[in-house]
Amino acid sequence: MASEEPIYRVAFVNQDKVYELYVRHVYPSDLWGFIELEGFVFGSKSELVVDPGEEKLKQQFGDVKRSFIPMHAIVRIDEVRQQGVAKISDAKGTVTAFPTIPPRRS
Repeated sequence: MASEEPIYRVAFVNQDKVYELYVRHVYPSDLWGFIELEGFVFGSKSELVVDPGEEKLKQQFGDVKRSFIPMHAIVRIDEVRQQGVAKISDAKGTVTAFPTIPPRRS
């Protein structure tokens, strides 16, 4: 039995909001310090109940082929069994930046 293509739930901070998206592919980027997200997954159009938060994300990312998210903005990446609802929420509490190496002095 062939296994299904995995779905990843990615949470990242963008302008004091936490974006939670579902994608098919997550890669380290060739652009240093970025993570690539590809294959965005949104709810089906046949659903009767429409979530305005998901609709906003679908408008923002629906035509995006690939997105590059700064590594320090990533809060969490989970491989999930099934897709959930994409959402935007307020960033509450403190989000600590990813540690970086200080620049070398010559």
